[in-house]
Amino acid sequence: MAGVLFEDIFDVKDVDPNGKQFDRVARLFCESESFKMDLILDVNTQIYPVVLRDKFRLLLATTLQEDGAPDDGSYTASLEGTRADTFEYVMYGRIYRIEGDDFGDSNAILSAYISYGGLLMRLKGAANNLHGMEVGQTVYLLMKKLAF
Repeated sequence: MAGVLFEDIFDVKDVDPNGKQFDRVARLFCESESFKMDLILDVNTQIYPVVLRDKFRLLLATTLQEDGAPDDGSYTASLEGTRADTFEYVMYGRIYRIEGDDFGDSNAILSAYISYGGLLMRLKGAANNLHGMEVGQTVYLLMKKLAF
């Protein structure tokens, strides 16, 4: 799929382990099923409640357009036929840091850090799963809970 940086199913393993910092935000600690990536994600629980043991599909994309056509980063509710139509929670942010030991080693571990207007995310795992990400790149996060 054009414009897709990462996609997997995640299980919520812990919620706010260091205590609740903000009334409307929860920090989720998750693990992906297919790629065994670790995810730490801040979610606005007032509009999208997430609890321990929830399972969700997460997609990171550079555009909401299904054909991968670039967009200008602004959202218009009149847009139809976008990736957002099949998801329940969408955020727009920027990659602000990538760190790790990526020296061409197939076992290298990288961490990508993204800020969604102050809600933070860290995605950590094998470098080959994060190969399309660059510092300064804008990214859409799309989530949908799964029944299990």
